[in-house]
Amino acid sequence: AAQRISFGEGSYSTPVWSPRGDYIAFTKQGGGQFSIGIMKPDGSGERILTSGFHNEGPTFAPNGRVVMFFREAGGGPSLYTVDISGRNEQKVPTPGFASDPAWSPLLS
Repeated sequence: AAQRISFGEGSYSTPVWSPRGDYIAFTKQGGGQFSIGIMKPDGSGERILTSGFHNEGPTFAPNGRVVMFFREAGGGPSLYTVDISGRNEQKVPTPGFASDPAWSPLLS
């Protein structure tokens, strides 16, 4: 049966599991901000990685240590990465607007 794990203020959406199953990334909307965050599968340890006017669509890198997402800014969406500590946020260069990122699994 489904069980609620998010109890913070705002609304949570777009949950995605990390490759190792140790975190869930999500979009949280509240107070005019769209934040990208992570939490443990039991709902504990919620950590907001980045906030802004419109951040959405998190996806984990195959190593589970980096989250990619898109941000609406400057007239259109762009891709960004941030590590799971909330540091090292970087814009990902793309030839045009980009949204809804997805990483394929790591191939060995």
